Amino acid sequence: MTDLASDSYPPSGRSKIVVPILIGAVVALAIFAVYLFVQVDRTKTDVAKLRESLMTEISNMRATSSVTTEAQKKHLDTLRVQLESARRNAALAVGQAKTEAVRHAEDLGKRLEEEQQKQQQMVATELSQVKEAATSANTKIANVSSDVTSVRNEVASSKSELDKTIATLKTVQGDLGVQSGLIATNSKELSALRTLGERNYFEFDLTKSKELRKIGDVTLRLKKADPKRNRYTIELVADDKLVEKKDRAVNEPVQFYVARARLPYEVVVNEIKKDQVVGYLATPKVQVGRNQ
Repeated sequence: MTDLASDSYPPSGRSKIVVPILIGAVVALAIFAVYLFVQVDRTKTDVAKLRESLMTEISNMRATSSVTTEAQKKHLDTLRVQLESARRNAALAVGQAKTEAVRHAEDLGKRLEEEQQKQQQMVATELSQVKEAATSANTKIANVSSDVTSVRNEVASSKSELDKTIATLKTVQGDLGVQSGLIATNSKELSALRTLGERNYFEFDLTKSKELRKIGDVTLRLKKADPKRNRYTIELVADDKLVEKKDRAVNEPVQFYVARARLPYEVVVNEIKKDQVVGYLATPKVQVGRNQ
């Protein structure tokens, strides 16, 4: 029993300790409450100031916004006026440009039409000239063709005559006893001989004279001509030697040698007149000495 009673009622010493602690806690709570009150009051004050500041700022912002809006409105009005002016100017410019473009297109069309007409006229003129030139060319071609045919016929005829003439030419034994080449008795036959090209031919017309006359690479002088007997006498100089060929007949090859040729030179007189003879000198094509 004694133990239970002692456990139910704490000793007085413990109560003495608890009471101060409780008083201290109450005081602390009071102090903390005062602190909180002060802080709340200060916060209220700050909030009031902040609210006032915010209201002032909002008022200023409203005023500024009002001014800005007014300025922007004026600026927008100005821009709207400028835009309308720009639109009018653009419309005017477009109208002028369109008018100018139309006028320019019309002018260009006229120039193109005129240029086409000029080109057509030029082409027509050139075509006419070409046609005239073609007609003239065809006429000339026809004439040339006719001329060619004529020349061809003439050449064929000349060749035929030449062949006939060559066929009539003869070889005769010369005064030196050497068989001569073909002998021409007239200018036609001499022309045929030239065509053959076997020898060089130099025509001459000698009159009786005391002077020697150079024919080819020799010199000749007529001493006598007897047309009744068809006889003549000449002197010739070859290799600085004077040789007389006396009393020779028409178309007789009068032969003599020179140092630079193996074959003999030949003098043929085709016609004898009074104090005059007509003929030719025939010399070899190849001039090679007889001793080579």
